[in-house]
Amino acid sequence: MEIVVFEAEEWEVAACARLSPEHRLTCSPEPLRAQGVEAFAQAEAISPFVQSDLSGDILRRLPHLRLIATRSTGFDHIDLDYCRDVGVTVCNVPDYGDHTVAEHTFALLLALCRRIPQAVDRTRRGDFSQQGLRGFELSGKTLGVIGTGRIGRRVVEIARGFGMRVVAFDKSPNSAAVQTLGLRYAPLPELLAASDVVTLHVPGGSGLLLGEAEIAQMKPGAVLINTARGGVIDTAALGRAVAEGRLAGAALDVIAEERALRDEAETFRAEAYDLERLRLMVADQALLRRPEVLITPHIAYDTEEAVRRIIDTTLRNIEGFIRGAPQNVVQGPAAPSS
Repeated sequence: MEIVVFEAEEWEVAACARLSPEHRLTCSPEPLRAQGVEAFAQAEAISPFVQSDLSGDILRRLPHLRLIATRSTGFDHIDLDYCRDVGVTVCNVPDYGDHTVAEHTFALLLALCRRIPQAVDRTRRGDFSQQGLRGFELSGKTLGVIGTGRIGRRVVEIARGFGMRVVAFDKSPNSAAVQTLGLRYAPLPELLAASDVVTLHVPGGSGLLLGEAEIAQMKPGAVLINTARGGVIDTAALGRAVAEGRLAGAALDVIAEERALRDEAETFRAEAYDLERLRLMVADQALLRRPEVLITPHIAYDTEEAVRRIIDTTLRNIEGFIRGAPQNVVQGPAAPSS
């Protein structure tokens, strides 16, 4: 089988070597993009990460493709309709970052509520004044958790350790969490109005959850944390709420047009001229410059332990597909052995 691993770091190349004795393996440090896709036209299986372009326009230029083993839990960056139509199997890594992402959520929250970046920047300049650095405690505050999958439930556990009250919203409430965590679910408007901190832990494909109306319902002076997907928040509405002082701040690991900001070439692609995309790009740029907003470059998942789990599961996904026993399948038929 012809296998290509995109966005491969050096240590991943070494880990993937176990596939090469029986199969033709190529590891590329670059993401899959329109430019250069023809070089991989013989690929039967590809393993991308989240920066690769997996639109139908790109995938149809890989005529032999049978498997996409994405090294992520989310698969909203993959054109599943195209994969279904042509019989490409898509596998993901469903469980690798519960602790990792939940811990980053609180790293962002603590950095925001104790003004850690501003304090560190000030002392590095030799300024030890405390003016404007007063923070707030988490103990006794109400945390609103939107999405109570594995990560959301881990966030609830950590919040309890800080002495926070917790209220949750999920389109499909977890009855077991009600029993094991004593979790209280509430309608979204009630959660937004009651929470001092709102944190998002919803899967890809959830759509817009916090638009202008929902952000207006948030408790005055609240803060917003997002380690889920950039598209679940109206970035422009969030920026206005922060600029006008209705929200005290926000900490984000994901933003709506992250790919365009990460790779300037994306800005000049034809589809970038969609007015909604341009609006979001401008809003993201404005948020990057606000002192009340912290943005990290999509690293909530990125720990030594988590990335090892990702590559191990991905290799098992590829090997399972080859044996005719695919696992962690999110789209596609069972695959024959090769």
